[in-house]
Amino acid sequence: MIPKRRLGLTAFLGVIFLVMLVDQASKIYMISRLQPGDSLPLVPGVFHLTYVRNPGAAFGIFAHQTTFFIVISVLMIALIFFGRRLFSTRRFFVQLALSLQVGGALGNLIDRVRFGYVIDFLDFRIWPVFNLADVAIVAGMILLLLSLVGETSFYPGRKGR
Repeated sequence: MIPKRRLGLTAFLGVIFLVMLVDQASKIYMISRLQPGDSLPLVPGVFHLTYVRNPGAAFGIFAHQTTFFIVISVLMIALIFFGRRLFSTRRFFVQLALSLQVGGALGNLIDRVRFGYVIDFLDFRIWPVFNLADVAIVAGMILLLLSLVGETSFYPGRKGR
């Protein structure tokens, strides 16, 4: 029998803080090196660092609705913290997924409160520019989906609870 693994509160908060810190540090670095609209090709035509001020959500939709995004972010973070209690007996990966989502949401929330927009800079040229907070949110969503739908892939021979 495989023992249940949980992400304790300290580790949960630690992941949140680490994601938020790395996201904010990367954004501070980018704004200290580039001007809005500047692009630095790391792999020309494939991957660039491009400084974009995004006043909207994904793909720039709902631009300049900063108050709306701040309220939604705060509500989602509160919902995840409340939801974490419901998943207190869930496996490690659910807790990790939730902490990644909160860390990413806080990283972008800090930008919206400070600047009124989100700083994006990862540019693969075939996709809209994004940031590390977005990576954490999407990774958390994928991990949550895999954990809830198919926990057996992480724990062979056992069904999820």
